[in-house]
Amino acid sequence: MKHNWKDYLKLFSVTFYLSAFTFGGGYVIIALMRKKFVDELKWIEEEEMLNLAAIAQSTPGAVAVNASILVGFRMAGILGSFVAILGTVLPPLIILSVISFFYLAFKESTIIIMILKGMSAAIAAIIADVVFNMGKEIIQNKIFYTTAVMFLAFLAKIFIDQVVIILLVCGLLGFVIAAIENNQRKAGCQK
Repeated sequence: MKHNWKDYLKLFSVTFYLSAFTFGGGYVIIALMRKKFVDELKWIEEEEMLNLAAIAQSTPGAVAVNASILVGFRMAGILGSFVAILGTVLPPLIILSVISFFYLAFKESTIIIMILKGMSAAIAAIIADVVFNMGKEIIQNKIFYTTAVMFLAFLAKIFIDQVVIILLVCGLLGFVIAAIENNQRKAGCQK
């Protein structure tokens, strides 16, 4: 599909806006991307956004940048990825550059400290919203093993707190489940 400069400008402006007003890391931007790309712009389906979010979280690097790469590629190929990365990386770069000039004044400002504490509470609420909405989608599809893996991973994080092991086990389970589904589909097609 051929894209014109307006498509790239829209992708840049959306990722720039999301990145500029997102505090709290990648999980927060995933929620905002879902709202923007799925609900408002309807560029991506809900299930595809869940898949992109899972890939973004499981690959090395910042979740926000990984998600932008995937969404940009999905929307406009390799050039779309570069445009989305630029839109995602520029706001923090600009903001941190400005803050570095005034670091000593910000460091001890009671108002700035109170603002950051308030933002922390809002971030916790946004992350809870992401977990609820994405988990609700999985449970509504009534896929038992996906729901079971989700709850087991949650419990493992609470009791084991070894993220690498949890990721490896979940990845292995996902591979086994996909292989079983693939074999079942092939058996169904041969009948």
